[in-house]
Amino acid sequence: MDNANIAITPAPDAGLLAQITADLALGADPTDLLQRFLEPVVRVCGAEAGAMRVLSDDGSRLQMVADIGLPAAVRESEQSVDRGCGVCGSAAGSREVSWSEDGTPCARRSDDRFFGAGCRRVLAVPLVHRGQVLGVCNVFFARDVVVAPQVIALLKTLGEILGLALHGARLERQNLQAAVLAERQLMAAEMHDSVAQTLAFAKMRMPLLESAIAGGDATAARRYCADLRSAVGDAHSGLRGLITHFRAPADAAGFRHALQASKVVLREQARVELAIDDRAPELHLSDLQEHQVHRIVQEALANIARHAGARHAWLTIERCGDELEILVDDDGAGLPPMPANDAEGHYGLGIMRDRAARLGGAVEVLARHGGGTRVRLHFPVGARAEAA
Repeated sequence: MDNANIAITPAPDAGLLAQITADLALGADPTDLLQRFLEPVVRVCGAEAGAMRVLSDDGSRLQMVADIGLPAAVRESEQSVDRGCGVCGSAAGSREVSWSEDGTPCARRSDDRFFGAGCRRVLAVPLVHRGQVLGVCNVFFARDVVVAPQVIALLKTLGEILGLALHGARLERQNLQAAVLAERQLMAAEMHDSVAQTLAFAKMRMPLLESAIAGGDATAARRYCADLRSAVGDAHSGLRGLITHFRAPADAAGFRHALQASKVVLREQARVELAIDDRAPELHLSDLQEHQVHRIVQEALANIARHAGARHAWLTIERCGDELEILVDDDGAGLPPMPANDAEGHYGLGIMRDRAARLGGAVEVLARHGGGTRVRLHFPVGARAEAA
């Protein structure tokens, strides 16, 4: 180092750290913080240029989000660099403030003579939270300098504060992504349990209508046309309900009334006689519980109509201590094999399990004693449900 060109930076301005901390406490956007405080950081260090970089989501790249004093060609070439490159990689790897007097790795990315001429030394400050590097702050010096220890300490603390801000922003982004995914899954479940089921019934009716027309059976053809007209109307109503309320419309008279309606539908659509044995008529469920239970039972009955080949089905509601148990049995062909590519079967069962989990319970699909299939739903009620 040429001693004639050595400059010692002044002591830091204590107000800078206080201002950053105050802005962070007020919920300022981390990217805005990085942009706004880059200039005072460069000034405090006595430097000529600076840049703020944030680690990419996959952790492999450092992406520039703010800069000051960089030539246009350098700015363009430095937009995204490998995490392990040069002094940035040194700071990210050691999680300590790092110096470099060799700008060769940076110069290779740009034809500009900034590195080696306009920039003699580079300081890299890791933006760290609990040992995890989330970004790097670069400070570029045109002269050989010695940065005061107080400034280094300030920069290290600054890196920890900005690292905390970036960590909070990343968590918020992850939570938002999880919420969006949950909403999509809920929409898909509601679509499957209302419109898709109705359309599946209409699909089953089409071959019967074609056979009636081909056989000249006008009475049967009219009956199947009426079934299809009703199914299309139900699908339209369900879709409007989803669009308007983001959920299929529930029966205003409650879950038990909806079960009676399902009994009639099952008889008319699949010629299956459903017997309902409600052994807990005094038990009242919340709106959320009723909705989830109704959808689970609706899916179980739809599977009986579509796949079981049953003549009879039984639905039993019984309270067992602090749990409510609902059984849906049929005398059909029993559990079919479920190959890995049976997307529809797995999807419907997965939705049932997700709904049961929202109730704090579980759903099981079992072989019924004496032939057929049993669907068992159980979840906590009363004091246990409130405690959960």
